[in-house]
Amino acid sequence: MNYLKKLFQSQKIFSADNCTDITKIFSSYEDIQNKFQIPVSDNFNFTRDVVDYYAQVEPQKRALVWCNDDGEEKIFSFEDISRDSKKTAQFLIDNGIKKGDVVMLMLRRRYEFWYFMVACHRIGAIAIPATVQLTDKDIEYRVRSSGAKLIVTIDDENVNKEIDSALDLISRAGNTIDECKKNNFGITTDAGSENSICRKITLSQFHKTFDNTNFALYEIPPETKNSDTMVVFFTSGTSGEPKMVAHNFLYPLGHIVTALFWQRVSDGGLHLTLAETGWAKALWGKLYGQWICGSAVFVYDFITFKPDNVLEKIEKYKVTTFCAPPTIYRYLIRTDFSKHDITSLTHCTTAGESLSEEVSETFFKKTNLKIHEAYGQTEATVIIGNFFDSETKPGSMGKASPCYDVIIENENGDECAPNEKGQVVVKLDKKIPLGLFSGYYNDEEKTRAVFSDKKYYTGDTAYRDEDGYFFYCGRGDDVIKSAGFRISPYEVEKVLASHPAVMECLVCGIPDEKRGQVVKAMIVLNDGFEPGETLAREIQEYVFKRIALYKRPRVVEFVKSLPKTVSDKIVRKKV
Repeated sequence: MNYLKKLFQSQKIFSADNCTDITKIFSSYEDIQNKFQIPVSDNFNFTRDVVDYYAQVEPQKRALVWCNDDGEEKIFSFEDISRDSKKTAQFLIDNGIKKGDVVMLMLRRRYEFWYFMVACHRIGAIAIPATVQLTDKDIEYRVRSSGAKLIVTIDDENVNKEIDSALDLISRAGNTIDECKKNNFGITTDAGSENSICRKITLSQFHKTFDNTNFALYEIPPETKNSDTMVVFFTSGTSGEPKMVAHNFLYPLGHIVTALFWQRVSDGGLHLTLAETGWAKALWGKLYGQWICGSAVFVYDFITFKPDNVLEKIEKYKVTTFCAPPTIYRYLIRTDFSKHDITSLTHCTTAGESLSEEVSETFFKKTNLKIHEAYGQTEATVIIGNFFDSETKPGSMGKASPCYDVIIENENGDECAPNEKGQVVVKLDKKIPLGLFSGYYNDEEKTRAVFSDKKYYTGDTAYRDEDGYFFYCGRGDDVIKSAGFRISPYEVEKVLASHPAVMECLVCGIPDEKRGQVVKAMIVLNDGFEPGETLAREIQEYVFKRIALYKRPRVVEFVKSLPKTVSDKIVRKKV
């Protein structure tokens, strides 16, 4: 019995033999909204309640399938994960980590990431996933902000150089150990010193002691509470310094909707989300919801993304469900699908940026699979999505998640009429959705700024049509003000992205003496197109026919790349 069925076995609506076959349980999207509720137990702990449960009742059930470009492959059962996470927990304890301590994980897509995440949850340590693309200044900021006591990292010369440099930067800033303790800063004068406040351990160092770790000596750690902080994510930093988003121990339960209704994973299936483990999106698709629903997770630990390699892995390992950002799909549709048998795929999803109709339609023609979009944040799970039974609408994020009460609100605090733009707001007066963050870690001011009047303010703008479908417009602070008009860059980008020459694009406002601002488009071209005035005019004419006059880009610039964060999100403020 998968954990999802165990969780719901007391509810009559889950009487079907296979509780992951949602078409047999719910008759419609409205049926989900009316009936679906996630039971919550006292002191839920994902490791003890889910991982150890499988290890006991179905120990050989497949949990993780891992491979890389060096030909290495590993397949882990839940018995393996449970055992190895206990050994890792003992390793952390032996290295001075206890409940409430912060552990930063810079592990790319290494299988050891799952050891450490599950182990941190087991002992109540706070895990901070971090991308290996961080610079020394990024790492310094994260260590200072979080008070991390331990950094676990891959054996990569460049990555370790950045970590050591970050720790050295903090040391040279003049902080003493006593000051660090007082200010809760994780600082060291020697990255390898056992007496340092923040220590660095590489995977090679970990494995030297891991095999000999006696988890029979493992002491049962203190009980965790649902309200305890379990994981902290740093946001992408598209609108300022990255914020620390704190999620409690109920966060994994919020991803039942992610996996079950949006990604459509199946018990015994194999799910692939391409995200690197340094970002929240990885935990949307590489751990919580998938394992709760009984699906194994497939991990392809690549260094350089190559579309053909991804399709080869899907074919070889018979991946059943797939999730990737629109950029990945833009590359995939340019690949010869006839070389690969990917008929094992049953469902595809995307999130994080705009998916153009051209990409969606081309992918459908090549695979007969629709790409189901969704909208969420690091601060939440899936807030809005195209779920299993709903007809998708071109350009729509979908409908509100079963766990979220979502409205569009104007500047006066009133709910918007259909097709009226406003801010995406989650109402909290009747229920607080599982998966919504607890607040910004150690920052009450930023937390108060987004929670008020029993509502959570996302900072994103959108509109909802008469049928309940939401359409994204952009970040509230990205609005271009031109000649008295307010223009969403996102709307213009959606039109630009549908032109066959456009690979990626960014729209922003630039100063103008007459209009205050005018719309500028920065474009990365697809292969086979040459930049120049002729193509610029062609693209402008294309947009002119499809968008209101005041929204048209008056300036077009062709560029080789767009400014992005380390998570590949476009940063308008750097333009």
